[in-house]
Amino acid sequence: MSDAKRYYVGVDVGTGSARAALVDGTGRVLYTAVHPIQTWNPQPEFYQQSSEDIWAACCTVVKEVTSAVEVTHVRGVGFDATCSLVLLDAEGNPLTVSKSGENEQNIILWMDHRAMEQAERINATHHAVLKYVGGAVSPEMAPPKLLWLKENLVEACWEKAGHMFELPDYLTWRATGSTSRSLCSLVCKWTYSASDEWSNSFWQEIGLEDLVSDKYAKIGCEVQSPGERVGKGLTKSAALDLGLAEGTAVGTSLIDAHAGGLGMVGADVKGHGLPCENQPITSRLSLICGTSSCHMALSKDAIFVPGVWGPYFSAMVPGLWLNEGGQSATGKVIDHVVETHAAFPELKEKATSSGKSVYEYLNTYLYGLASDKHLSSPATLASGLQVWPDYHGNRSPLADPSLAGMISGLRLSAGLQDLALLYLATVQALAYGTRHILEALQGAGHDITILFMCGGLSKNPLFVQTHADVTGLPVVLPADPESVLVGAAILGAYASGDFPTIQSAMGCMARAGSVLQPRKEDKRYHDKKYTVFLKMVENQREYASIMSST
Repeated sequence: MSDAKRYYVGVDVGTGSARAALVDGTGRVLYTAVHPIQTWNPQPEFYQQSSEDIWAACCTVVKEVTSAVEVTHVRGVGFDATCSLVLLDAEGNPLTVSKSGENEQNIILWMDHRAMEQAERINATHHAVLKYVGGAVSPEMAPPKLLWLKENLVEACWEKAGHMFELPDYLTWRATGSTSRSLCSLVCKWTYSASDEWSNSFWQEIGLEDLVSDKYAKIGCEVQSPGERVGKGLTKSAALDLGLAEGTAVGTSLIDAHAGGLGMVGADVKGHGLPCENQPITSRLSLICGTSSCHMALSKDAIFVPGVWGPYFSAMVPGLWLNEGGQSATGKVIDHVVETHAAFPELKEKATSSGKSVYEYLNTYLYGLASDKHLSSPATLASGLQVWPDYHGNRSPLADPSLAGMISGLRLSAGLQDLALLYLATVQALAYGTRHILEALQGAGHDITILFMCGGLSKNPLFVQTHADVTGLPVVLPADPESVLVGAAILGAYASGDFPTIQSAMGCMARAGSVLQPRKEDKRYHDKKYTVFLKMVENQREYASIMSST
């Protein structure tokens, strides 16, 4: 078969949709498709999804992107997904995670924070495995969620559970029938160690000793590295569901953010005059930004960073350690700030009438305001507004899910200009959050000289330029904006045997696009605002201390 007829399918399950892409061996995305998935929010901090709904969406998008090619030319399939917890009974049927008892709702979504109390108790053990998650588990990780299920749904869920999957592993199980798990999923979210495997004492100490006595059959006995071929490829039933050929290779999965890193961090940057051109990929920070954001830093040796998850060995790129910083809400915070503002209806009407998206209109509006004031950029327009953006807690580097959002500088007016400036201040605050994480990584020993950015927010030029200006580092955008899908396709490409290593697949399929350089003019302004940014969290914690005192 000629290289021109070798195709790979990448499937990405995000928070709100399933997407697929047909990708060739050079990393060109030929077709894409998207289908929405449902989320239930029965009470504050509870977010639930359905594995049947998600699988059906995956089948829809895969059929769509492969409809124009011979299925025998599709050499491999790779899956990535959010780090959400899937519960099935022993026969593989959905098992409820909801107090209301609907078995259809069998996924605890990544952003669900119902297990905050359980996370606090786990962290109070100070067990040795916690040093590999920055010193503290997040309520978004598997152990606190599992403990919540045992304590709250023992009869409806816990005693009936036969399989407990991370969503990416559920998808490869559904595709191949294999219960193998991805090293990425287990190392990053389940406290598994690539060298020491499971820690019996950890699970026993936190009250989940039944997983140990079961020899971890429910959470994973067979572990594979990302991209390794799973089982015998697509089963007959899965091939029929997806519209592909039985036996098509399936690669061991990745968490969605890690797929984004895989799809861009190895890109060739020759000709751009960048400092990282002659440096190893450990000099590159991958920033995958959408509903939430993940900051992926690679290293040759293990680096422990307080408040930052990891180090994880071979969790994204084989042979390298990974530290994973993150913001629990980025795009979701921007949407919340904009859509709940009194001027949003006016904004939406004007954006629609001008043929622009809401954010395209806001960006144009801000640059117009800057021009009217003879400013070279809109940055300083938000000098009177200070934002702490952790509306859904702080993932890194403070690892404090109790933190909340803050705004200083509000006035009685609530017009379109007020909305635009608050949007700008929020974008800046999110960039200060990235700087906060970057400083923690660099302070612990990472040598990072450049940002590689992908995800939905990387399509917003104001967001990207602000990150370059605030961090003082160049930002590389991928040649194709769908780096997460390319990363998933790389998994399928490696599993197919068409590439000898996953690194060789990365080298051929990850491609650099445009580069944004930091603007020096606003450096002092951002330095001052960053000082205020750090002061805000000090104040918030001081307020909490005052209010909790007796």
